[in-house]
Amino acid sequence: MSAVRYRGGVIFTSDTEPWAESIVVSDGRIAFVGDEATASALPVDRVVELDRRLVLPGIVDAHTHLVSMGESLTQVDLQDAADVEDIQRRLLAAAAGSRAPRLIGRSWLFSALGGERPHRDMIDAVVSDRPVYLHANDSHSAWVNTAALAELGIDELTPDPLGGRIERDSEGAATGMLWENASLGLMRDRLDELVSDEERERALVAALDAYLAAGVTAAVDMGLGEPELRALVGLHQRRGGTLPMRIAGHWVVNRTATAEGDLEAVARAVGLARTHAGPWLRVTGIKLFVDGVIDSCTAAMRHPFHDGSHPDALWDLPSLSAVVTAADAAGLQVAMHAIGDAASALALDALAAAVAANGPRADRRHRLEHLETVDPETPLRLARLGVIASVQPVHCDPAIQANWRAMLGDDRVERGYPWGEFVQAGATIALGTDAPTAPFDPLANLFIATTRRSASDPSLPANVAENAMGVADAVRRATRDAAYAARWDGELGVLRAGAAADFVVLDGDPFRDGVEAFLRARVVSTVVAGEVVAGSALPGGSGF
Repeated sequence: MSAVRYRGGVIFTSDTEPWAESIVVSDGRIAFVGDEATASALPVDRVVELDRRLVLPGIVDAHTHLVSMGESLTQVDLQDAADVEDIQRRLLAAAAGSRAPRLIGRSWLFSALGGERPHRDMIDAVVSDRPVYLHANDSHSAWVNTAALAELGIDELTPDPLGGRIERDSEGAATGMLWENASLGLMRDRLDELVSDEERERALVAALDAYLAAGVTAAVDMGLGEPELRALVGLHQRRGGTLPMRIAGHWVVNRTATAEGDLEAVARAVGLARTHAGPWLRVTGIKLFVDGVIDSCTAAMRHPFHDGSHPDALWDLPSLSAVVTAADAAGLQVAMHAIGDAASALALDALAAAVAANGPRADRRHRLEHLETVDPETPLRLARLGVIASVQPVHCDPAIQANWRAMLGDDRVERGYPWGEFVQAGATIALGTDAPTAPFDPLANLFIATTRRSASDPSLPANVAENAMGVADAVRRATRDAAYAARWDGELGVLRAGAAADFVVLDGDPFRDGVEAFLRARVVSTVVAGEVVAGSALPGGSGF
């Protein structure tokens, strides 16, 4: 591979020396980053003119679901549906234009129903000849029609799965709403059986292509199961031991009915981590769901929701501590979905128990995912335990917050998504998108991070504006700190000598022109391991 010098741009390194004038790339790595005078004395084969464009380290999406994201690109988009009639119109149009044996939609909002309860009859009214599955925006619940209930084998005698609920009417008939593990487990498992490995691999490729075009050069998959892993391993093998971008994955450990069953899942993750430990594909840890979500009132909260409901966490402390302690002892990273304030406190209790049992260690890198509401003590506990706050700015977009706020219904909304408290406590923050529960565009994610305003409707009032991040801090958390959260520190997320030559060139500059530039900027080129993999080649020398 030839040596290439990039010059004439504005280069933000996310490193201790934040700005540079030139980058020299050789053999897929950064050979030099710094001033142009020094760079010009180094021998290179080509010189690329950046033409005053902004260069950032490649974005690392710290929390995503790759196969599901790829599948979502062809699903019926319902996120901006105004009401039930709008949802029905979109489903009717999709059914008319497709001969697919089932329809799958995504991202509908509870607020679009205007206070009505989702019911299978609403979908049956427009599509009854085939199963219809509609993932809610939070992906923790699903709304299905009568044909889908039949395909799932759900009837009056079907028991609720552990950690989930099949909603029923007063006569015991399923209404078409599936909550938590009824959606994430029962429904997902059945749909996985109906999708071929080839289809999943195509979805994975579509997701990776979309990410590369958007400037993302590495990702942490937070939902690995057997089907997702087969897709990743298959693509990795077909590409001769590489992938289009570097991927780290967390193996999902769902609670079983026994302690032995829980620990068997940890043992499976340990084996996978040993097998898949390469530079392009690595199983790095486990993922646990400690609670649900606020939008559907399934998060574990200290105090009841506005409607009086007050669900428990999905794990009790002894069961959770046993799994976390076993994973920690094996050197796995532990990531825990914790949205409610009671859930994050429980998760930290389990991590503290693991540290007490296994002793001090510097390289743990455990993480809590989402952290939408927290106890006042939680930020400092995160910092003291070295636990990473993995957050997704797109989840606090004001355009999707109406139902979230209504379900809490009190002053808790004013401490929602409290990133400023994490910063003050000294905790590390890593940014992701949680695609496909939210849009995957990293620039829109950074706009929300730096403004707490909506990327889809910037005219809306900011969502607790004092928790917004500075531009440099947000970019570092989407690059350097996101890489640190996946044990990629020094390799990815920074532009420094010896690091992988992964970076993105933008035609807009939020440092110079203000945060609105995140919404206007477009990716000119995405570079992975020194090669342009998306966008266009830049002028200079003989070109790429």
